[in-house]
Amino acid sequence: MKLNKLWAALALASLAVGGAHAKEGGDQYPNGAETWLAGALPPPGNYFLNYFGYYSGDLVDGSGKKVPGAGVDAWFNAFRFVQITEHKILGGNWGWHVIVPLVHQDVALGQGSKSQFGLGDITVNPFVLSWHAKNWHWAAALDINLPVGAYKEGDPRQSIGANYWSVEPIFAVTYLGDTGWEVSAKFMYNIKSSNKDFRPALGAPKMKYESGDEFHMDYLVGKRFGPWGVGLSGYYLKQTTNDKLDGQTIGVGPGGIWSEGRKGEVFAIGPTVSYTTKGGVHFTGQWNRETSAENRFEGDKFILKLIMPL
Repeated sequence: MKLNKLWAALALASLAVGGAHAKEGGDQYPNGAETWLAGALPPPGNYFLNYFGYYSGDLVDGSGKKVPGAGVDAWFNAFRFVQITEHKILGGNWGWHVIVPLVHQDVALGQGSKSQFGLGDITVNPFVLSWHAKNWHWAAALDINLPVGAYKEGDPRQSIGANYWSVEPIFAVTYLGDTGWEVSAKFMYNIKSSNKDFRPALGAPKMKYESGDEFHMDYLVGKRFGPWGVGLSGYYLKQTTNDKLDGQTIGVGPGGIWSEGRKGEVFAIGPTVSYTTKGGVHFTGQWNRETSAENRFEGDKFILKLIMPL
């Protein structure tokens, strides 16, 4: 089946660009969101977190070259509530969280651009365990992403949600040195269901699109000086299974711009700063520049984050 190159660029990969926390390239997680203290969950209590981010990027093909006329600008604000309890499971404190994002996106294709604003895909996690031992802190969890964001069949420019469920096992670890150094990483594996309402273009018949599963991680190396901290942070994503259309692996795209299975990959790095008040309110800011992208968007991401005990 021959598809218009620019529609294949976004539609074939189910590239809803808003979704949970302004995902790019079909992500239901805002890569790079958890860097400082990624594995050091707070003590028992209730916490509010707010994430504000902006992303701008161009779509790139399987060779890392830009697809003409295909780009995205998006901002998001995600509200997160976390409760860590005194209840112990396997020696770790049990907790849970929920994340509700609002998203505005502007997606451009050769036919023009369209803007959309609304609720993105919501994330719930009924199972979070966290442990602490001297300088080491670690956590295990299971995120569930709910397809509640707006989805427009045949037009990814108007789609905020991904229109599929996904589950994501998580392991995060943080080392806090006695001299102020911190090394943190959060490892995730996203397992996706299929999108049964996929249309390659407006008016085309429905098909079943299966986006490939992905390994991805956030990371940080930083140094604290009193209440301030500075460092380098970023993320890496590697798609591990092929995209499929009606059960068949996606082949090389129109004009040979996509690789077999359309597996995405990207690496990002950039500066970050943190500040913690005497009352325990934690602020972070970061800029991540994406490089070495294939079969997905490549651009710049800015995230401001607030952690506040209630």
